[in-house]
Amino acid sequence: MHTQCDFQSLGFVFLFVVVQYAHGDLSYSVQEELKRGTVIGNIAKDLGLEVGRLSARKARVDMEGSDKQYCGINLRSGDLLVEERIDREELCGEKPSCVLKFDLLLETPLELHRLTLQVQDINDNAPIFPKDVVKLEITESADRGARYRVNAAHDADTGKNSVKSYSLEQNPHFLFSIQTTSAGSKYGELVLNKELDREEQQEIKLLLTAVDGGSPQRTGTVVIHVIVLDANDNAPVFSEAVYSATLPENSPLKTPVISVTATDSDESVNGEVIYEFCRISDKSQKLFSLNEKTGEITVTGDIDFEEGSKYEVFVEAKDGYGLSSEAKVIIDITDLNDNAPVIYLKSLSIPIPENVSPGTEVGIINVQDRDSENNKQVHCSIQQNVPFKLVPSIKNYYSLVTTGQLDRELVSDYNITISATDEGSPPLSSSKTVQLSVADINDNPPVFEEQYYSAYVTENNKAGSTLCSVTARDPDWRQNGTVIYSLLPGEVNGAPASSYLSVNGDTGVVQAVRTFDYEQFRSFKVHLMARDNGSPQLSSNVTVSVFISDVNDNCPQILYPAPEGNSFMTELVTKATHGGSLVSKVIAVDADSGQNAWLSYHIVKSTDPGLFTIGVHSGEIRTQRDISESDSIKQNLIVAVKDNGQPSLSATCSMMLLISDNLAEVPELKDISYDEKNSNLTSYLIIALVSVSTFLLTFIIIILGVRFCCRRKPRLLFDGAVAIPSAYLPPNYADVDGTGTLRSTYNYDAYLTTGSRTSDFKFVSSYNDNTLPAVQTLRKSPSDFADAFGELEENSKALP
Repeated sequence: MHTQCDFQSLGFVFLFVVVQYAHGDLSYSVQEELKRGTVIGNIAKDLGLEVGRLSARKARVDMEGSDKQYCGINLRSGDLLVEERIDREELCGEKPSCVLKFDLLLETPLELHRLTLQVQDINDNAPIFPKDVVKLEITESADRGARYRVNAAHDADTGKNSVKSYSLEQNPHFLFSIQTTSAGSKYGELVLNKELDREEQQEIKLLLTAVDGGSPQRTGTVVIHVIVLDANDNAPVFSEAVYSATLPENSPLKTPVISVTATDSDESVNGEVIYEFCRISDKSQKLFSLNEKTGEITVTGDIDFEEGSKYEVFVEAKDGYGLSSEAKVIIDITDLNDNAPVIYLKSLSIPIPENVSPGTEVGIINVQDRDSENNKQVHCSIQQNVPFKLVPSIKNYYSLVTTGQLDRELVSDYNITISATDEGSPPLSSSKTVQLSVADINDNPPVFEEQYYSAYVTENNKAGSTLCSVTARDPDWRQNGTVIYSLLPGEVNGAPASSYLSVNGDTGVVQAVRTFDYEQFRSFKVHLMARDNGSPQLSSNVTVSVFISDVNDNCPQILYPAPEGNSFMTELVTKATHGGSLVSKVIAVDADSGQNAWLSYHIVKSTDPGLFTIGVHSGEIRTQRDISESDSIKQNLIVAVKDNGQPSLSATCSMMLLISDNLAEVPELKDISYDEKNSNLTSYLIIALVSVSTFLLTFIIIILGVRFCCRRKPRLLFDGAVAIPSAYLPPNYADVDGTGTLRSTYNYDAYLTTGSRTSDFKFVSSYNDNTLPAVQTLRKSPSDFADAFGELEENSKALP
């Protein structure tokens, strides 16, 4: 038997394929036990599909009601291939027709075809007798032609591959005959052809061979052991030829199924009946047992409707001397709702772009329930509040589609729980969690943390110093959320903004490109841009205001008296000046601001320390006491002007005060300057004085009157009035009402007499109106004063 099986497996396998089109479905016929990888047919050709599109459309074959993959698809060629061993006897048992149903599924768009596979039987099973030895007890009084039942051999194959004939070993007493019952089953009969003689032969052993109709043929044998006895002429008779029973699945062990009953009209030992299975499959033998005395069939295994919905067994009743009869028992299994739906994720498109439109299909779900009828009807749903829903598609397939706009910045991942519930009683349900991730698109521009930024820096900063740091956030992911900072084009005081500031593109740190000077400008604004690295790029702008704070880096500048060494600055103080009188003023400014520009005045050195004092904040020089005759005519003062910065800066100036009522009393002035050019000037002065002699007396009277009225005013040795207009001030110095240091405007009027060089020359007055223009401000050298004094002397000599 094993030799024949091996020969068959090595032999040629003939494959007969029939393609049938019925509403887009395919039907193939294939032999069982084909090798894995055997081509069944070309699905692409039979359905008119493009072979190159099978992979993109994710073509696959699913078997209805089973997790096994008996068939598969070669996506490169479109061939339908054998994936697993196909055993017709295992799948269909004794059914004359064995049909497997598959679903051919294609995606994008979703397409479903029914695929039917007709499994053809091959002769891979040999006939098998229920027992290796059949014992028959036949009385010697049996008549010729008596018949004795012998159970037929069983062949798992069907059709021509099933048992076709029997051959009995040659003997003088018996023939073998095949009979068919009313139920359609076959059995053998041993026919007595010659009477037995127990005294001659008590036992006879015959070999019975069953031959099937396959190619090559397979055989099975049984030994018939005949024991010659006395007469037993009545066989047991069943109450019914066919018994039917209904059994719920999941019935517990030892549950009674049905009882069969047979009676024998013989008496004593010849009438005692025992029961046994004569034809039963291996699967049924694990599920049921038979009480040989009572004929009751009970459950001995797990009854599962999904594994088998109907079982057929044959029961034999025998009396004590070997006469027997047979009955058929049909057991129908009723379905219970004991299988929860199973959810299969067939396809899932991840990640999902966040800008997909509502109604986009992102996955395909298949739901199966192994139960039957209403127990198999399933409803699917999504319970969470998520922007997805299930849409019924084809048969038991569902499409998972979006219902709203997705936003990765709000929710980047979804855990969707899909629930499936059948219509059984009670209903059973199951769930499956599907994880979906949302892919980012560049839909958010960078946003600065503040609406505007302020940076504070002290002047004289170092180039490259950090002013501030700007930060922009972009909720997008990876390069879409990578922020790059840059300085927008613009001008600051007529120069490009990039010549003042720079920004680190990665960190947003703003740095100074140059050193700032508070005296040039105190603040400025630039605009920064933050852009992401997405496509297309998105950006936003922000304004950065830079405020420069002052540093005490400017010394006070003395406007009056002039600090230049070649100037001759002399103030005339009358001897009649009382204590506390204003005799002069030091005017200074500071280009700095705030406390750095708060100036204080101090007399550093003086000829007579107790004679003059200076206002700390005003710079006004006043007498501390009345002037006496003992005071020196020349009083030299060195004044220091300090600011209030840290550290403090200062400037100094020197001033000569002449104590005299008449210039002639000052001998130093007589010899200030005499040079050759005075002689020429004298000649011109004489001519000029002659022409105006008529006015001279009037002029002298006016001068004397003014001198008398203004005797107590300080006098300045200048040839004109001194004024400090705003146009004279250095740039960036504040005015009177600003934060600068020049507090008031001082004007100086000149009064001249017709006298000689000893005439009064200058008086000082402090007031705010009628400021003279800058061109009338006197700043002369000693030689210039000598020229003026020479002219006055010549005029006095020329007078009559």
